[in-house]
Amino acid sequence: MKQTKIIFWTTTIIIFLFETVMPALTFNTELAKSGISHLGFPAYFGAMLIIFKILGGLTLIIPSIPARIKEWAYAGFAFNFISASVAHSAVDGFNFQTYFPLIIFGILIASYLSWHKLYEPRLGIA
Repeated sequence: MKQTKIIFWTTTIIIFLFETVMPALTFNTELAKSGISHLGFPAYFGAMLIIFKILGGLTLIIPSIPARIKEWAYAGFAFNFISASVAHSAVDGFNFQTYFPLIIFGILIASYLSWHKLYEPRLGIA
């Protein structure tokens, strides 16, 4: 149980830092704006994405958030990582930018599985 808690909090904090704190601090930089436009997305898409990332990250780290909402946050991040990988591969071909979202997606999966292992008995999730 202790090992599962360590895995859960470590992976969840990594997701929180990469997908909530870092984007919240850098969303208005020229690099972030050029990254969104380079992929062919309009500027408002970047702003919308930041709002959802912040809400999703907070949802994952606040223990009192209902399980159903956490499931949606995990799903949203999964869609985000897969879409980012596809967008980068479509625009730039296969390079590190294509695979990095999939690495973070693997960390998200570890967070999700450990969260279920910790809270399944309490939540009645089958």
